Amino acid sequence: MAGSGEAEGAAGFIGLGIMGQPMALNLARAGTPLVVWNRTPQRCAPVVAAGARHAGGPGEVLASCRTVVLMLADEPAVDAVLGRGTERFGAVRGRTLVQMGTLRPAYSARLAADVHAAGGAYVEAPVSGSRGPAEAGHLVAMLAGPAQEVERVRPLLGPVCAEVFTCGDVPSALETKLAVNVFLITMATGLAESFHFAERHGIDPALLERILDAGPMASAVSRAKARKLTAADFTPQAAIADVLKNSRLAAEAARERGAAAPLLDAAHALYTETDALGFGRSDMAAVVQALRARSAAPPAPGAPA
Repeated sequence: MAGSGEAEGAAGFIGLGIMGQPMALNLARAGTPLVVWNRTPQRCAPVVAAGARHAGGPGEVLASCRTVVLMLADEPAVDAVLGRGTERFGAVRGRTLVQMGTLRPAYSARLAADVHAAGGAYVEAPVSGSRGPAEAGHLVAMLAGPAQEVERVRPLLGPVCAEVFTCGDVPSALETKLAVNVFLITMATGLAESFHFAERHGIDPALLERILDAGPMASAVSRAKARKLTAADFTPQAAIADVLKNSRLAAEAARERGAAAPLLDAAHALYTETDALGFGRSDMAAVVQALRARSAAPPAPGAPA
């Protein structure tokens, strides 16, 4: 039930990182009454300027809002914000948590059970898209959870998402998101390899970009990443460290079901190498740096000439 301090119609938003901040901005600019909190307070400033209220902590967000969006980096961050395993977790009673981050499906299922046991409701709502689509309100959301709560949450996502799909029960939305990520990660890695191949053969990257853009394989992702590879602009839309986490989650989920994922495994190795080279905060297109490093290394013993 609504607490005595609940703002009428207000939604909470916790986690204003690369993705969360533009998502919250779109909600605020659309006129959604919003209460926000982020561990780094400065990230809240643009959203507050757009009309949101800055809470003093996650407990205040939960006390103020029946529906609270979580866009947090990882599972420890979610547990810490909610006070999972402590008395603070009781604040989820009467609240609907909309968990939009990419986490392990098994973790999400356990969290959903804990929220339900505490008297709250839980909806998975991971999104497909990077910072650009987040800024434009063109993300694609996948929802899972109790049908009544899913339908209640759906209108809230209107300013954030171009499309919203219902996937079934928790954790089916996260499993679907990981399937989407397998395609995204392997496709973007293949594009980087294409540009690296061209680079080693002296082909003009701008010419390759135009040819790919004119052909049947062109997409919003290929265009965005090809521009970055041509310009050597690795300002993050989806950072290497985040893609590495997502590829690990997908690889683990594949192993749990006995699904062969050789392309994903190869991509995961390359993102691991790119991160080790110091490009963790760069855009995923910087995976080309791992390919360059491999090309510069002497061939392994016994490798074909």
